[in-house]
Amino acid sequence: MTRPYAPTPVRFAHRTDDGTVLAVPSRTPRLSWHIPTAPATFAAAAYELEVTVDGGRPATFTVESADQVLVPWPAAPIASRQEVAVRVRVRDTAGEWTDWSPPAHAEGGLFDPDDWTARFVSPRTLGGAGAPAPLLRGRLDVPGEVTRARLYVTSHGLHRAALNGRRVGDDELAPGWTSYPNRLRYRAYDVTDLVRAGANELDVVLGNGWFRGRLGFRGGRALYGDRLALLAQLEVTTADGRVHLLATDESWTAGETGILADDNYDGQRTDLRRPARPAETTDPVDVVDADLGRLVAPEGPPVRVTEVLPAVAVSKSPAGRTLVDFGQNLVGWVRLRVRGLAAGTEVSVRHAEVLEDGELGVRPLKTAQATDAYVLAGPDEVVLEPMFTFHGFRYAEVSGVDDLAAADVEAVVVGTDLRRTGWFESSHALLDRFHDNVVWSARGNFLDVPTDCPQRDERLGWTGDIQVFAPTATFLFDAAGFLTNWLADLAAEQHADGSVPFVVPDVLHTARPAAAAWGDAATIVPWVLYQRTGDAGILERQLPSMRAWVDGLADLAGKDCLWTGGFQFGDWLDPTAPPEAPAAAKADPDVIATAHLARSASLVAAAAGVLGDHDVERHYADLAARTREAFAREYVTAGGRVISDAQTVYALALEWALLPGERERLGAARRLADLVRTSGFRISTGFVGTPLIADALTSAGAVDVAHRLLLQTGVPSWLYAVTMGATTVWERWDSMLPDGRINPGEMTSFNHYALGAVADWLHRTVAGLAPAEPGYRRITVRPRPGPVLTSAAARHLTPYGEAVVSWRRADGRFTLSVQVPVGSAATVHLPDGSAPVEVSHGSHEFACADPYPRVPELPADPTVRDILDHEPTWAAIVAAAVEVGAVANDREAAARAVPYLDAPAHELAAAIAPPVIAPEAEAFRTRLAALLG
Repeated sequence: MTRPYAPTPVRFAHRTDDGTVLAVPSRTPRLSWHIPTAPATFAAAAYELEVTVDGGRPATFTVESADQVLVPWPAAPIASRQEVAVRVRVRDTAGEWTDWSPPAHAEGGLFDPDDWTARFVSPRTLGGAGAPAPLLRGRLDVPGEVTRARLYVTSHGLHRAALNGRRVGDDELAPGWTSYPNRLRYRAYDVTDLVRAGANELDVVLGNGWFRGRLGFRGGRALYGDRLALLAQLEVTTADGRVHLLATDESWTAGETGILADDNYDGQRTDLRRPARPAETTDPVDVVDADLGRLVAPEGPPVRVTEVLPAVAVSKSPAGRTLVDFGQNLVGWVRLRVRGLAAGTEVSVRHAEVLEDGELGVRPLKTAQATDAYVLAGPDEVVLEPMFTFHGFRYAEVSGVDDLAAADVEAVVVGTDLRRTGWFESSHALLDRFHDNVVWSARGNFLDVPTDCPQRDERLGWTGDIQVFAPTATFLFDAAGFLTNWLADLAAEQHADGSVPFVVPDVLHTARPAAAAWGDAATIVPWVLYQRTGDAGILERQLPSMRAWVDGLADLAGKDCLWTGGFQFGDWLDPTAPPEAPAAAKADPDVIATAHLARSASLVAAAAGVLGDHDVERHYADLAARTREAFAREYVTAGGRVISDAQTVYALALEWALLPGERERLGAARRLADLVRTSGFRISTGFVGTPLIADALTSAGAVDVAHRLLLQTGVPSWLYAVTMGATTVWERWDSMLPDGRINPGEMTSFNHYALGAVADWLHRTVAGLAPAEPGYRRITVRPRPGPVLTSAAARHLTPYGEAVVSWRRADGRFTLSVQVPVGSAATVHLPDGSAPVEVSHGSHEFACADPYPRVPELPADPTVRDILDHEPTWAAIVAAAVEVGAVANDREAAARAVPYLDAPAHELAAAIAPPVIAPEAEAFRTRLAALLG
């Protein structure tokens, strides 16, 4: 007996392709599915998979298990080129089956080097460094009706293919960027509709890209090689069953295109007077040596055009230049329509993220030219856009076109085509805009690798950035395939001593690059992926890399388990650091380093435990325990003070269990909250502390302080950039100064996701949607509202389906709505402290008294700390102090209150306006007395 509901089509590993998954990356891909809806009584007990190979007879496999995420492949391993179709149905505990899912289709890729007849070929005389982009051409005669055609292709450099004049695929900047000496991705395309009986021409244009273009802030070029090359294999099956092959070899020829220059940093120059597809290709090609054993199929989606934005405004700058504003900082390029211009006219498009004094703010580009130029062929209308470059920009300066109309220009947004899986909204407009900015920064910087910025002469895969952002990334996007690919590169680039490059792929080649928080991406990112997706396989694959990193750190730390000395990035871009010295943070780098050793050792132990290797688990758990003891002994006082007394070190100590006892924990928690209060509720953390500060305040019992920090708009704060018109997250808290000038530091980006890592706290704590078990098999619902927000909601497409938490405060009531996907369960905590409630799948409603029914009243005998925490009273006191000239702003007033936090409130007079030095003291004392009654 079956029921009238069915699972979704199965998913192959972490691939998210629409339609057939070509070149599935494993012979035994793990399978996942979810059931969109089911009765409340439904509970899975078993599943049945039906596998059909090459259109043959289906085979069924029944497994007594409730699992539905990344279950093992049940059939014989998939062979190269083999087609499989898979359906699934699920049996519940009552013995009834669901309907079958729709079939999902996949094909094996070319798993073995011997599957390739093609060889890498490179133009013999054309296409050298500084020469126009070459086009390589091969011809195939197909005798008969075409029933199936597949193109397998990759390159040294970028490529774009066309078959019989029609573009192959829709991906951009292929094959992307990997650790080319170790791993080079190829893609497979279904080109059945592009091949015809008779003569066929396959044209592939090659560009420099990451392989041969300028790469890194040191000005290097051709870091992977000086010859562009193509590997392509077209396999065409005709109705008679024969397979006809076109593979790159000595028979191919090359010609020149009108792309005169192309570079990721500098842009593309195109001469439209030269044919984009030359009629004749006469230059011979050479077969070049290359290891086909490093070829891998993609684990995630490619780079694609994901959106097109119209121009918001076209205007003239003070210097008379034509400026286009797209209203959004983005990554991609400008598409421009021109007409009526004479042959030889040059049109150029220069890009920048911000304006300064009404002109393009190009200093943050450093040496990147970020300019696309076109020489026109004549007056006919033509659409101009580049093929082999990308830019980070909101504004474009267009020259060569008089009276440019907004309708003729648009921005093409590109990035890895990740499926969106997470959303957040609240009653606070600035907070919602900030969350949108986080999303846009992730979209822009997730361009084949997780980069640090998209606009300047850098754009590298900095390990520290994605380490802190991984939890946010995996909520917002289905980033598992994207990040598992990057982790494979990290392991491939890891040094023999276990040290991890600062950037992956590694183009810096630093000797023994061991830096806390950066190298810890080797342990933290795999663990985050396991927690968020339930993929224990990523732990199994990465465990040798994880162990190597921690073993190397243990050697550096020695017997005392203290990682001290040597180069560290530290709490990078702490707002107190000078613009020219971003590593000069308040947090002691040795404290940060030793904390990360303890954290990474504990994660390796946990990973080994998941995999059942208990000897390894015990070894690293012991190392973590000894490091925590060393940390407490060396850096923590009996009262819970941590060396360097910075917000970041307290956040690390609290969140990573580095404090030896309850007394120290209570002392550290109190001190952290006081540091936030006396900073004027402004952020004081850099890359290391920012992801942890709100969680640390919450677990310290200071959730209201965390909310004050979150909603601060003064500089530095998360919302300051929003008040300045930001549409992405900035690299520095003050990338733009309050007066509209660009930060004077040499390194400044306006699109940099690391400081947006707090969005994970918005999802888990403000809205209250958090994983309780790997892959959200169980969910914790525990919203922690503050006094300002009146509503918040988070929605996430978990591996089990859609989970939603939304709450609202109104009329003295707190109402909570929860949606739990089938196969998952949730523990719901209401903010009134009542006992938690266990719920299964379905929609659930809860209500309790509003935890903030009115503005909280001050205690009868308030302390200075109480005054700081009572936002209306504190605001009135600061206004009075500013009015009489005692202080310039709230930040200065809070800093003066540091020694008086436990004092009675009336002592704020002596704190803010000391009578010895402040002539305004008496006036302020009078105002304060009136305010305090």
